[in-house]
Amino acid sequence: MSRYEGKPFLRLLECYVLAAIDQLDAGQSEALKNMEPKLAAVYNTSGTWLEIVRDQMDLPESFPMKIREVWGSNLARLQASGVLVDPNEFAMAFVDQNFPEVTE
Repeated sequence: MSRYEGKPFLRLLECYVLAAIDQLDAGQSEALKNMEPKLAAVYNTSGTWLEIVRDQMDLPESFPMKIREVWGSNLARLQASGVLVDPNEFAMAFVDQNFPEVTE
């Protein structure tokens, strides 16, 4: 079973995390920007895809800063140990740990 099967919002939330740590690739960013009208219609709201995710999860505007702090501390610690850090794996783990209601 795919991680995202039956959980369409899960990937959006992971992309939110990637955007917060400046690791969302340009192609994905463009695709999400192009999806904004459809996301606005689905969630009966308006705004950028980032605002839609934030509003749907009721996240404070300062949440990206919290994500960057966690990323920075993990990155420094793991790199000091010689471990390569994959931003996508970080995003998945961050979402799994902080938003279990979305991943279940």
